[in-house]
Amino acid sequence: RSEHVSACGIGKHLMAWGGMSLIDTPLAVVVLAAGKGTRMKSSLHKVLHPIAGHPMLLHLLGSLGELGVARQVIIAGDRSEQIEAALAGSGAEVVMQHEQLGTGHAALQAKAALADFTGLVVICFGDGPFLTAATVRRLCQAVQDGAKVAVLGFRPGDNITYGRIAADGEGRVSKMVEYKDASPEERAIELCYAGPMVAHSRDIWPLLESIDNNNAQGEYYLPDVATNAIRDGATVRVIEGSADEVLGVNSRAELAQAEASWQARRRKAAMDGGATLIAPETVWFAWDTVLGQDVLIEPNVFFGPGVTVADNVRIRANCHIEGASLASGVEVGPFARLRPGTVLEEKAKIGNFVETKKARLGTGAKANHLSYIGDAEVGAGANIGAGTITCNYDGTTKSPTRIEAGAFVGSHATLVAPVTIGEGTYV
Repeated sequence: RSEHVSACGIGKHLMAWGGMSLIDTPLAVVVLAAGKGTRMKSSLHKVLHPIAGHPMLLHLLGSLGELGVARQVIIAGDRSEQIEAALAGSGAEVVMQHEQLGTGHAALQAKAALADFTGLVVICFGDGPFLTAATVRRLCQAVQDGAKVAVLGFRPGDNITYGRIAADGEGRVSKMVEYKDASPEERAIELCYAGPMVAHSRDIWPLLESIDNNNAQGEYYLPDVATNAIRDGATVRVIEGSADEVLGVNSRAELAQAEASWQARRRKAAMDGGATLIAPETVWFAWDTVLGQDVLIEPNVFFGPGVTVADNVRIRANCHIEGASLASGVEVGPFARLRPGTVLEEKAKIGNFVETKKARLGTGAKANHLSYIGDAEVGAGANIGAGTITCNYDGTTKSPTRIEAGAFVGSHATLVAPVTIGEGTYV
């Protein structure tokens, strides 16, 4: 289920089954997001770059929110003010890592913020937006079943730069080593370290404090949490995830790869949910797009954020739709643009080269071609002729236009707001 809701972009609405946590121990999330992200070559913080119109960091927090997370701590460094602004009102706490001394050091910065927390702690990375609640639950279960630390592993096609995990057939880890510190034999291991890990709060802070920087990079590595637990005779288990789920985003090319991966899953979810996509690879969804059943989407359709589509809607080719609500039986396009605030009631029709903004079209209303309908109320059954525009701005004031039920507005009419076209009027 969590894979499905994540793919559909609605995970933020499902905090937990029946309002209760999916695990029986309180859970805190520590997200490492203090890196400079220089490979992005951007003034925007790396973890705030959008996938499907939604920042990577919020994809991650939305998915993990399904577990009923008690605390969220984000470790920030460069451009921390951007992260604080993105998380305003969320309840997440932003903690600074003032020196870049490695991932283990970054995770340790959450200790003070979680000093009063008792429960499981999951540590993950802000540039890994696709980590699912289902996988974190498996990690948590491994700890609840007796492991001191549970780590996430995967088997990438190209494993040149990843740390390696040596484990037996039951997932008991005997060694973890960073690639730069690995021997040739260790580099031959296919199972790689993905980054996320879970441990109990009573264990994680002592383990983090025991890490040293005696390695090729001179940094405090997060994987050494597991290494030190193994050294102390404790059990460390690896849970395997898919390469798509642990995809990290460090460059614009990887951002495009992540977008493509998310869109592919979302298209499949749309079709599994009862929508027809004639050319799936040409349809682009936003993170929160909601589709009903028996929706027909023709090629080259782009959904921006905030779109809800009811059952039995037809969206013809080459349309751009954002911030709009489409009721049952609506038809849009081809070549239509619906801007935020557009509401189309049952069986309304928007035709080719029509643009709408903050406009409501009543049941059965039509604007079939070459019109701009903005800041307007169009009544049921009204007809807007070709080339008609509502001039919502006269150079001084922006005002509404009202076209009442059954009105017929002929071609090339210019309606300078504020104006009302009465019920049944013929223009």
